[in-house]
Amino acid sequence: MNATVSEFLSKVKPFNSLPEEDFEIISQSAAIEELPADSILTVQGKPSFENVHIVKEGLIELFYDRGGKRILSGLVSQGQVCNGIAQIMNSGVAIRTAITKQDSTLVNIPTSLFDKIAARHKPFRDYFAKIYHKLMHDESYSSIVISSQAKQFLSQVDPFSFLPEKEIEKVAQQVFIAHYKKDKVLFSQGQSTVDYLYIIQKGAAERYFEENNEKKLSGILMEGQMFGGISMLLNNGIPVRTLRLAEKTYFYLLPKSYFLKLCKNYEVFSEYFTDTFGKRMLNKTYSTVISGVFEPKDDSLHLYSQPIKNIYNKKMVTCPTDLAIQSVATLMIENGCSYILIHNDDGEFVGIVTGNDLRKKVVSAGYNIKNKVEDIMSVPLITIPADAMAFEGLIMMMEKGIKHIPVTGAAGKVIGMISSNDFIKAQENSPFFLVREISTSKSPEELIEKDLQLPLVIRNMIFSGAKAQNINKLITTLSDVTLNKMINFTLQELGPPPAKFAFMILGSEGRREQTLKTDQDNAVIFEDVPEESLKKVSEYFLTFGDKVCDYLDKAGYDFCKGEIMAKNPKWCQPVSVWKEYFTHWIHKASPEDLLQSSIFFDFQWAFGEKSLVDQLKNHLLESLGNWTGFLRHLTENALHFKPPLGFFRNFVVESKGEHRNAFDIKGAMMPIVDFARIYALKNGIWETNTLERLRQLAKAEQLNQKDYDEVKQAYGFLMQLRLVRQVKAVIEEKKAPDNYVYPNRLSSLEQKMLKEVFKKIENLQGKLKFEFLGGM
Repeated sequence: MNATVSEFLSKVKPFNSLPEEDFEIISQSAAIEELPADSILTVQGKPSFENVHIVKEGLIELFYDRGGKRILSGLVSQGQVCNGIAQIMNSGVAIRTAITKQDSTLVNIPTSLFDKIAARHKPFRDYFAKIYHKLMHDESYSSIVISSQAKQFLSQVDPFSFLPEKEIEKVAQQVFIAHYKKDKVLFSQGQSTVDYLYIIQKGAAERYFEENNEKKLSGILMEGQMFGGISMLLNNGIPVRTLRLAEKTYFYLLPKSYFLKLCKNYEVFSEYFTDTFGKRMLNKTYSTVISGVFEPKDDSLHLYSQPIKNIYNKKMVTCPTDLAIQSVATLMIENGCSYILIHNDDGEFVGIVTGNDLRKKVVSAGYNIKNKVEDIMSVPLITIPADAMAFEGLIMMMEKGIKHIPVTGAAGKVIGMISSNDFIKAQENSPFFLVREISTSKSPEELIEKDLQLPLVIRNMIFSGAKAQNINKLITTLSDVTLNKMINFTLQELGPPPAKFAFMILGSEGRREQTLKTDQDNAVIFEDVPEESLKKVSEYFLTFGDKVCDYLDKAGYDFCKGEIMAKNPKWCQPVSVWKEYFTHWIHKASPEDLLQSSIFFDFQWAFGEKSLVDQLKNHLLESLGNWTGFLRHLTENALHFKPPLGFFRNFVVESKGEHRNAFDIKGAMMPIVDFARIYALKNGIWETNTLERLRQLAKAEQLNQKDYDEVKQAYGFLMQLRLVRQVKAVIEEKKAPDNYVYPNRLSSLEQKMLKEVFKKIENLQGKLKFEFLGGM
């Protein structure tokens, strides 16, 4: 036993009252530390200390820093304990800053051991609790503690988590706690006035609309959820729904004046409330009930969250199919528009001609302008319903490479037009605007600069409620545009290729499931050439692959750590060699070999001669046949990835290192990706996108509707969490995106959903194991 420490602690309360066995453990584990004056021990509001300190010699000052002034200052002297109250009563978060006032000698006890002793001995724990409650009678100290606790709480609650840390500290100083009994009606729709934002700290409340003594739109608000924000921001403080407490409930109350100040100063904060309302209003039931009592501001709905009908142009320029091209051009100029809709004799719209069509099909081609417009119109006519989300229109334009889409009404008839300019006018920072900027870049350097704006656009989309599937589509579209431009820049530098070739994308790129954290996985396939030409041709394509991959790396698409890239000679080969690769993987490879090569079974054409990739695709499907050994090996590998859920249904997280207390969400999603890939290959489905594979499996009745719906929702939920994490890393933490999610930072509802998702994944793996491994 450390005799010096033991002798000292025998005179210190409450350690001297511990049973002899625990007193010995404390004494043996404690360490003496000598610190000079002005050494910082703890910082207010930070869960950063590792030890509880007892002053052996010297003096510690405790204070709260408010605007550079030290308030609630106090001294901890010889024989007194520092950090004990914070560890027991404030979850290990320092209430005040602690600094050595003079050169001091401290006895340090690890907080982990301190917690164990406190848990075992109630008198020991009560000693610190009594001091805490006595201090809490001091109004100033009480407000500081509430502020500290509120900061910790609010920093994990959206939309406060979007605010800078210093702003959250200011908010925490503005809130106060109020609690009410079960069944109390705090607000009645349309009658009372909301003067505070009510944030549930503990408890539950029922929110509902009343009509003819009947409850509608009923829902439960839980910890971290709010009431009153939309009413104060958009309805002059008049509550839209009634709020009744389902149990005794504690609230943090933020005054209306400060709430409105936050909304004014932080657009992302106010958007949280307006977008929430916008998404609800898109629900017909909600909008029908609310419309009679609530009128939102014209600009209260964000671009991505509103329907096409809110922004499309009702004015249409039209002409019949037999009008001369020259007259069509004149008509477009007179109306100042860049398109014209073509209708047949029955008045039905059958095609469209744009200014781009006139330039390419008429002017450049020297086509006779006296001919009929039906000869050059684009068919079939691609349309979009007026009730579709604006974002769906953006995605359609990106995917189809068009700038004008006719809008149809309830009867399916064209009622107007939506163009890229309409979106750009609505919001200059729109995804479409970024795609346009990238696609018109004149150099690799200009393109790289534009590409680095992607995280900000994605963040806006996430905060606006865009689905993960649509965000994936946008990232994929931007990636496609970037890749296409980089390849063209490279071909301009190197000159024409010496043989037909195709650039393939693999892995998540090939599945069209890219995120902000996506390494390059690509390859080159070129036509078989005579032996004497092979060296020269290979050298060209290796140089080509090297340049393209380098450009992509600079644009934010990191090099593949496994070197599965077109710059690697192994993955830059003629079609015959690629066929040999796949034959080997299917018939001869061990499970270990397949573990490294499974991403090649998600390959897709990206640029060049598509027929070469189709040849490889057909070879793959023919080689598979009924070769069950291959699917068995894939299944064995797939079962290596386990959902991060422990035996007692707790989350399995990293225990140390940079990502301590987090799990890799990419790894958690892999079982779904593997499941979809294995069953797709088994059933001859060539789609590579995971959700599309699942959809086709359901269509082919290889997956029942219930399982399909559940796994689709599970995958979307995980992807949403993954994207949110990556955006926060880039925008808020100013570091590279990663795939590590911290369960303790998620809401209780999100944690519950995660556990349900992981249980569903376990069921999928059980299905795989039973079918391909015989239940082994």
